Amino acid sequence: MPVPDFVLELRRHVGTAHLWLSGVSAVVFDADDRILLGRRADTGRWAVISGILDPGEQPAVAAIREVAEETGIRAEVDALVSVLSGDEIAYPNGDRASYLDLTFRCRYLDGAAHVADDESLEVAWFPSDALPEDLQETSRQRIADTLAYDPATGPHFVR
Repeated sequence: MPVPDFVLELRRHVGTAHLWLSGVSAVVFDADDRILLGRRADTGRWAVISGILDPGEQPAVAAIREVAEETGIRAEVDALVSVLSGDEIAYPNGDRASYLDLTFRCRYLDGAAHVADDESLEVAWFPSDALPEDLQETSRQRIADTLAYDPATGPHFVR
């Protein structure tokens, strides 16, 4: 996953120190209620489409940008389904970070899903009851939160 320029600039000052970053995840459904996933180049595992917000970027806009950049499709946000913080991650280069993740339920609009950048090895649509075995646990939880989302009760904030 390419590191955003603003994070590279921070790293020049703080080295590998723990950073707190904001991220977005997009659980994208097509007309057949299949979910769009990408096989990540860094881990080889399937995951929902996600990324880091740029400074000043609106979260829903970032989610749609990430979907377009990684898969080449156009989607729109239906709802914010969860806002949760994750555990600290230690990367192979020594960098450490934690993410506040905003997960959005999104709807496919148009375009053919394909690998559109170097963050994914492949992209594909999966029925929600036939997700790949090697799906990242965080993605499994984000999908579960999305499937359980009820507009009457709103987003999931506490687990």
